[in-house]
Amino acid sequence: MEQHRLAARQFGAVADAYLTSAVHARGADLERLGALARGTPGLAVLDLGCGAGHAAFALAAGGARVTAYDLTEAMLAVVEAEAGRRGLAGLATRQGPAERLPFPAAAFDLVVSRYSAHHWADVAGALAEAARVLKPGGSLIMIDIVAPETPRFDTLLQSVELLRDPSHVRDYRVSEWHALLHRAGFRSPAAEVWPVPAEFQSWTGRMRTPEVRVRAIRDLFEQASDDARAHFRVQADGSFELQAAWLEAALARSVAD
Repeated sequence: MEQHRLAARQFGAVADAYLTSAVHARGADLERLGALARGTPGLAVLDLGCGAGHAAFALAAGGARVTAYDLTEAMLAVVEAEAGRRGLAGLATRQGPAERLPFPAAAFDLVVSRYSAHHWADVAGALAEAARVLKPGGSLIMIDIVAPETPRFDTLLQSVELLRDPSHVRDYRVSEWHALLHRAGFRSPAAEVWPVPAEFQSWTGRMRTPEVRVRAIRDLFEQASDDARAHFRVQADGSFELQAAWLEAALARSVAD
């Protein structure tokens, strides 16, 4: 699919930057994933759209058996090298798109995805696949940037995201995640939201955004309404604030149901 090729090209060029990115490499959510693994010995986990592997590292360090799965070969090479450096023997990698998982049904106790779903070509298809590969009673944890429920603010966010990264598809609203997860066979998710600062220079630099699009992002923020600028806490240097969410949902039914 064209979206797959676009995402692979975009992230293949910047894989190392995502390994060292402070936004991706640190966070209370990673500590929470590690604690979850330590509290459930023998957990079999799929890190769906693993990127540079930070969720996989946290889970594997906690004792889980983790399969780090991603579309991009360069990302997986970074994950393998870093897992070796950290001595994480319980971490393996597989390549492929989120919408087609090369795993048998009921293969995992937990599926986790962190800062990946906004690039997926078919979120509904990927969630259906996640449900298929989960064991009965298994759970899904989605961690991603979420859009505001206010349409004007939502439109502004998607616009600046797409200018920064042409492989961006959509930051979904929490209400959209509820509907998507329900249709895929999951119970209503527990959702927790927190602010994520986006320092403008590193946010655009990490993605190697061309200067012409950097200027367009700055112009969009400068021309935005006062209430939109206040919502995103836009600063003089262009830095602003995103919202991330942890959405955790148990599988409500088996695929055969």
